[in-house]
Amino acid sequence: DYLQISVLDSKVKYPLEWWKTGIAFLYAFFNLMLTSVMIIVVHERVPPKEASPPLPDKFFDYIDRVAWAFSVTEICGMILTGLWLIQWLALRYKAIIGRRFFFIMGTLYLYRCITMYVTTLPVPGMHFKCAPKLHGDSEAKIQRVIKLVSGGGLSITGSHIMCGDFLFSGHTVILTITYLFIKEYSPRRFWWYHMFCWLISFIGVVCILLAHEHYTVDVVVAYFITSRLFWWYHSMANIKNLKCTSPTNCLSRAWWFPVFNFFEKNVPAAVPCYFAWPISCPPSCCRKSSSSTSNNSSSTSSPKTYSKVQKV
Repeated sequence: DYLQISVLDSKVKYPLEWWKTGIAFLYAFFNLMLTSVMIIVVHERVPPKEASPPLPDKFFDYIDRVAWAFSVTEICGMILTGLWLIQWLALRYKAIIGRRFFFIMGTLYLYRCITMYVTTLPVPGMHFKCAPKLHGDSEAKIQRVIKLVSGGGLSITGSHIMCGDFLFSGHTVILTITYLFIKEYSPRRFWWYHMFCWLISFIGVVCILLAHEHYTVDVVVAYFITSRLFWWYHSMANIKNLKCTSPTNCLSRAWWFPVFNFFEKNVPAAVPCYFAWPISCPPSCCRKSSSSTSNNSSSTSSPKTYSKVQKV
């Protein structure tokens, strides 16, 4: 009456390859610095708000500006970032998941550099107080880059006083990507945790618009690019056939597919959501004995699922 199907194979090995995670981190850090430099460059090109008033925006037409809303956005972003960091440290396969996070974040930073540079939008509101333009003062520009990076690019830290980095919204990227990773790498039964993080992310995004700090199109484009890149990457990583180059696999035509293949070629299947202590306290001999005991127990009681089949 029942067909027994094993869904977890204890023999599957997931090599951590921390050196690849280090490369992904350098890639993300380089693009973060490039984004900071691009913000300084674009700031010099932003037209004065007196000469180029804000563009029409339907959300702004119906909702007046709420001055404190952007502080709420940044607090929501810090909460989600902190939750994701704690959760990531507790994951067993943090090396694999970490390089996925760094690669996706780095690629989003790179896309943002391109969109900011090719299209410079006027400020979304007359309340903006942009820093004075430097007009070729390279030393002052370097100091601004350092201040921007050290302050996390946040307005509440006083590090973000430049204008022009509107398309697309970096705050929306952080609010979206942290929620997606939190949900993807936590147990499905933690629905209350997912709902809380989704609510924090939603409030943060709405407050961006309430504060009139970004045009609506900035937020929409940021959500679309972030969510699609996350879903495409994880679909390719979880489905073995999508890791191969073939005429029928259109996803393999992405420019970043060779980099994806480099990071994921030794990951045999979807990464399970296992947790472990970030620092192993027992000595190596104890760890060996405990691991052998856990292997024996897991082999005798490995998780199974049952699918009902019709009698012939």
